Amino acid sequence: MSRFGGLFFNLFEPLFRAGQRWLGPSRMGWLFVGPNLLVFGLFSFLPIAINLVYAATGGVQLMPLDRPYTGGENFGILFECRDYFDIRSCRKDIFWRAVINTLKFSLLQVLLMVGLSLLTALVLNRKIIGRGFWRGVFFYPVLLSPVVVALIWKWLLQGQGVFNAALLAAGAAPVDWLTDASWAFFWTVFVSIWAHMGFYTLILLAGLQAIPKDLYEAAAMDAASPWTRLRRITLPLLMPNLIVVLVLSLIRAVQIFDEVFILTGGGPGSATTFIVQFIYQTGFAEQIHLYGLAAAASLVLALGLMLLSLAQLRLTRASDAGRRAN
Repeated sequence: MSRFGGLFFNLFEPLFRAGQRWLGPSRMGWLFVGPNLLVFGLFSFLPIAINLVYAATGGVQLMPLDRPYTGGENFGILFECRDYFDIRSCRKDIFWRAVINTLKFSLLQVLLMVGLSLLTALVLNRKIIGRGFWRGVFFYPVLLSPVVVALIWKWLLQGQGVFNAALLAAGAAPVDWLTDASWAFFWTVFVSIWAHMGFYTLILLAGLQAIPKDLYEAAAMDAASPWTRLRRITLPLLMPNLIVVLVLSLIRAVQIFDEVFILTGGGPGSATTFIVQFIYQTGFAEQIHLYGLAAAASLVLALGLMLLSLAQLRLTRASDAGRRAN
């Protein structure tokens, strides 16, 4: 195998020698990262540039050269409101309903996700019977596709689904799990937590296992209570992992689409319409494809995600600085 590998790499030796003569030893690295940069630019930077073009143009034409330049008109349509405290006065009130739904969903889902993930990680870090089995059980939903997750829960929650069949068998009335606004919003939060909690639990579990056992032994010798050990040892040393979990779960929550689109389709009404679904409906699902408006909304979303990423960097640096100071 090593002989074959040597012959294989010898085929590229003339190319590397020519590259070294042309670029020089100090710039030789560009020859190796060039293909990756080309692919990254083709599938990342180019779509971003095209999206900026669509956001600054109007009409329903698909080709960018056929679209008239409108400047910031698409952003003006999104943010045009007579009263910003009443979304019904906004020209695109569905956009603001999607923004509010996204904020509500993100706040509720992230708080529950982080809390439940921390609680689960603390339990799975203890010496319990079948610990390996339970770790696999909690992580298993992460391996499933979001579409598969949504289809499973839709099968359980639809009008003729398993849950209502169980209620009928028990003599109770069926419940409109997915067609009642309050229940539909609750189940979008629940299903999202169920699908992704195992990933964040794994991150926190890794952080817990990295905490030196000597600290807990010293605290036990000082007769520190479990709550004191959690507050004084576990949470401070776990803070970098908690920050990562917080920001990653928040970014994922803001971008929620797959599960909700399959589960409720954004309904009933606009009760579970989130910002990514608004972008999809505006640009692709509606009869008139408003690509420019969808592109403008996506840039607003991108700005929010950039702010969250910057917040993560700042919180991480502040946490590292605090640990070094202590």
